Amino acid sequence: MSDTDLMQLYSRRILALATDIPHLGKIDGATGSAHKRSPQCGSSVTAHVVMRDGHIADFGQEVRACALGQASAGVLGAVALGRSRDEIARARDELQAMLKTEAPVPAAPFDGLEALLPAREFPNRHASILLAWEALLGAIDASPA
Repeated sequence: MSDTDLMQLYSRRILALATDIPHLGKIDGATGSAHKRSPQCGSSVTAHVVMRDGHIADFGQEVRACALGQASAGVLGAVALGRSRDEIARARDELQAMLKTEAPVPAAPFDGLEALLPAREFPNRHASILLAWEALLGAIDASPA
């Protein structure tokens, strides 16, 4: 990987998202939690949720990932509250398609994922980018509410 490729991949916008992750940490009274780890790079995310009436009422995430995984978690953290499982799953699927098949950027409110477009060229990073989304879906599925 050339220095130019690295500079593009870790752009200022990605680094800004990675350093300001909303809803970082555990939450009290979580109704569901899930831990996901990428065997490729060792990145991991644990998500905690409180579900109410089929929507995310509270959310926390513990993120130990590369800058791309952290940036993805940052976008997710900014929009997760109030969303349903279907909305999160659809956004995850659209993110995966954006990375793997050059599909368009997910629609608002998930359009902040546009910052991760340069990662298309680095398939070995895709698993880390998807971790926060997979962890949140696992936490929702673990929640009885």
